[in-house]
Formats: sequence, structure tokens, C-alpha cells
Amino acid sequence: MINLRQSIRFALPLLAFIGTFATAGLAAPKNLDLADRDQADLNGMANFATIRGVVKDEFGSPIADATVAIFKLGTNKLLKQVDTAANGTYALKLWPGTYTILAVAEGFNPTTIDSVKVGSSTEINYAFKLVKSGAGNTLPEKRADRNSSKWRIRAATLGRSIYQNQDGEAPVEEQVEPADAAADEPRRAARPTGVVETYFASDKRGAYSGVNFATLLPVNSRTDLVVAGQYSPGSRTAERIESILRFKANERHQFSIIGSAAKLGRVRRNGRDQALGQFSLAGFDEWKIRDGFILVLGLDYSKFAGAGSDSSLMPRVGVQFDVDPKTRFRAGFTSSTDERSWANVANFEGFDLPFAEPVSVEDIVVENNSPRMNRSARLEFGVERVLDNRSSVEATVFGDTSFSRGVGLARLPFTSLDDGDFDSFVSNQRGRAAGVRVVYSRRLSSMLRASTGYSFGTGQRLSPAAITDPSKVFTNGLFQTLFAEVTADLNGGTQVRAIYRLSPDATIFAIDPFKGRLAIYDPGLSVLVTQALPRFGLPLHAKAIIDARNLFDAQTSLATGEGRLVLDGQGRLIRGGIMVRF
Repeated sequence: MINLRQSIRFALPLLAFIGTFATAGLAAPKNLDLADRDQADLNGMANFATIRGVVKDEFGSPIADATVAIFKLGTNKLLKQVDTAANGTYALKLWPGTYTILAVAEGFNPTTIDSVKVGSSTEINYAFKLVKSGAGNTLPEKRADRNSSKWRIRAATLGRSIYQNQDGEAPVEEQVEPADAAADEPRRAARPTGVVETYFASDKRGAYSGVNFATLLPVNSRTDLVVAGQYSPGSRTAERIESILRFKANERHQFSIIGSAAKLGRVRRNGRDQALGQFSLAGFDEWKIRDGFILVLGLDYSKFAGAGSDSSLMPRVGVQFDVDPKTRFRAGFTSSTDERSWANVANFEGFDLPFAEPVSVEDIVVENNSPRMNRSARLEFGVERVLDNRSSVEATVFGDTSFSRGVGLARLPFTSLDDGDFDSFVSNQRGRAAGVRVVYSRRLSSMLRASTGYSFGTGQRLSPAAITDPSKVFTNGLFQTLFAEVTADLNGGTQVRAIYRLSPDATIFAIDPFKGRLAIYDPGLSVLVTQALPRFGLPLHAKAIIDARNLFDAQTSLATGEGRLVLDGQGRLIRGGIMVRF
């Protein structure tokens, strides 16, 4: 992780112009601006005003080490900044005048109050309530956005309207950081934090339960380790353990190494069931070439263990360039496995860790008596543009190549209706797809925000010939996909997210057109509800989760006069759980 204090000094001139949707006040005095010092020397401290208050999160808990900054009104000139105490309180002295006050903390959206007037020898109070920053909709290759706290804070200006659609003024150009800010001041290692999620789920195959966990373990001031796992005892769900080691060489360069091991299940080979596992290793080298220009280089390596020995080695390249404060260009080449469903996201300082169900044996093709690993890759180029204080638009051109990908299917010829059983099999998807997507996002009010997207192009769909010949499952054709997402942040810590996706013509995506940009869910209507739970004075945050996917039970399928072909594993799923962060 990166020194928050250093990050603030770097980014505060920008954040002063994010907007005026404040909810109140902040931290403890530091150095005076040169002009203030001169004035103080001449007139003494008697006429200075005092601003004091407290910074809390949305649940009412104080935030320690949050930064409160004072700017000269109408400019990005930083006059002074302070950090909150352990109980979230702050106090600072100012020369009488009119100012802009900003509060920001690691992992929270910044909040500003504009046109704050302070008089001579007066004392005023402001209490700030900071809201946790969202999971983010960045692409997988844009790792620098979520791994660099300095970049995350700067992105609050350059990209917040794009990713979070917060109210506020249009961002301004970045200015030179204060002269007294150290270029590479080491930060204090943060304390360990963790997340535990327990859940119970039910779908067309029956009920099952499980637990997801993740913990952040700071090694030193430049190195962090995250350990995460997913476990579902006695069920068909795959299990995995993952570790992420991140080393920050300096303010512009950091390395990340991700290792994971998964138990996928059992496959039938040589007439008997054998256990199949998977090991994966990925490395990323992230460079901030200059302000607004990010380059990511990496490799993804995966290998089967047990019943198979297939392996995959794929490069990863990402480029992100801020053309101006409202326009961002990005390009990337990434690999992808079929992470079909999402449970939730664990947010750490600089980490967004999705609890995604890993590939199971039901999606692994066996050829020549050997399991084949899913391999697919995407190359894409996109531009994102902030339209105004509430809305943004993104346009992206992408191309996919699937070298090998298992797709579970169920075939039911009409001649076999008396048998009462589907003929289940896994087909190997190979081929290419290309298309364009457009996503428009808008904050409708302080409580509502919405996104809608449309994608079309050439890709693969189910072939009518597969009803009688399973070797001819896919055919090329045109596709179009419509996506809509509405999120409501209600009072009392309740959030409701409704997601609808429509993909006609039995489209089969090697990589979802909206992956990394909008939430990934099965076709049809899904609703995700989270409710913050009381803390009872304990040092933790808890929320209840209800995740209802594909409520209409829509399935990608193809029917002809000879039978029906159905994509397996897309039925209705209801999942409830409790996530605790400590």
C-alpha cells in the first residue's frame, strides 16, 4: 500500500474541485501556508478562527488518519491539511476568510464543502460522513487503478464521474504538489484487516452452503500480502485458496504476484473418476510512466494437476492514458477464465478482491482422454468520456479468441422424451468474436444511479445441427446484447441493485462483452440486496446479502423440430449470506 498522507499531498489540489455534495467536517493542525505565516507573525494568533469536528463512515464509526484539507476558495491552492485522531476528531486554526474544505480517507469517496466562511476569533464545527468507495467497474487489466492508492485518489478527480458517477464539478488539471511534500515518504504499515462471508444457496441442482474469507496482512511499509479462500464442504462447488503479494518499489512502480490453487472436482478418465485440480500463477509489473499514463505488463500461467496436465501461458498488457481531465483512452490484451458468477467483493486498501466461483468440472472438456484447460483472450480499445457532473459514456471495440473452452450443454431430442433424461455433454468452443459496446452511466439522484449498455458484433451461437450431431455445436453469426443496471442507496444502510441482461439468438460468449464494466450475471433479471447490520459497539462492519440471480429462469437455448439444446448451469439461483469485515 501507499502512504495515504503522501497520496493526499499529491492529489488534494485536484480533489478540491470534485464537487459540493458535503455532509460535514474534519482533523488536527499542520503547517500554515506561507502567506498565513507572514500574516500570523504580524498580527499574532488572536484573530485566528478554529474549525473542529469529526470524520465518520456511513455507519457512524470514526475514521482515524483521514485527511482534512483547506483550499483558497475558487482555486486549487492548498493552504493547510491535518489528519484525524484515533477517534476521528480534528481541529485546525485559520485566518478569517472563505474557503473550500475537503475530507478524504483511504477506501472512501472524498467529500467537499464549498464557500465556508470563518470570522475572526470564532469557532465552527463540521462533521463529515464518508461513504465507502464502490467495487469499481474497471477492466481486469486496469490494475493500477485499484492497486495504487495515489492513483485511486487522483482517479477520484479524473475518473470518479466515469466509474462512480458522483455528483460534483468537472475535474481540473493536475497541479504541482506542495513543495514540502516528500517525493517518496515511506508509509506506516497498516494493521491487518479481513473479511468473512458465510452463505447458503439453492439452485436447480439443490442446496449448498459455504464460506469465503480474505485477509490483508501488511508485511512492511512497501509490501502487502492478501490471503483469500473459498470453501464449500460436501458440495459440488469448487474450492480454492489464493494469495496476492504486492511490492511497491516507489511512487510510480509496483509489482504484484498472484498464486492460487483450486480443487475443481472429479472427472471420468480411463473408465474411472479422478480428482482434478488447478494451480495458477500470475505476475504484473505496473508502471506510472507519467501522470495520467499507466502501463501494465504481466503473465498468467495455469496448469492442471491430478487427472490432467494441460497448461496455459498467456501475456497481459494494459495501457491507460488520460487525454484530458474528462477523457480517458485505454487498451488491453487480457486472458480470461470462465468466472461465471460473482458472490461479492472484498474491499481492502488498494485491493478489490471478488469472491468468484472458479471453473468447475462441469465446464471442462475432455479430449483424447485428457481434460483441456479453458483458454480465451481479449484485445480491446476504448474511450471513456465524462459528459457532465452526473453522466458519462464509454465506447469500446473488442476482439476475442477462444483457443479452448469447455461449455456444458444438455441435448434433448424429441425422440428421447420417454427416457426423461437430458443427454449432457461438454463441447469445446474454439473460434473468434469481434464487436462494439457502448455504455452510458448517469447518477439520477443522490440515491439512484443507472447504467445501460448495448453490444453487437459477430460471434458464436448454438447450431441447429447440434440437436442430432453434438460435434456441430457452434456456428458463426451476429449477436446483440442489451444490459441495464440500476442501484439505489437507501437510508439505513440498504442498497438494492437490479440487473437485467438480454442476449437473444442463443449467443455463447467466450468473454462477456460487459465483463469488467458492468456486473456479471446470468441472462435475465437479477437483484442484489445488501443491508448494513448493527455493530453493537464491536470493531467490525457486517452486512446481510440476498443475491437472487436469473429470477425469470431464462436460459440460453435453441429449439428445432427435432429437439432442444440448452446451455447448462444458467438456472435460477437464490443465495443469502452474512459478510463481516474486521
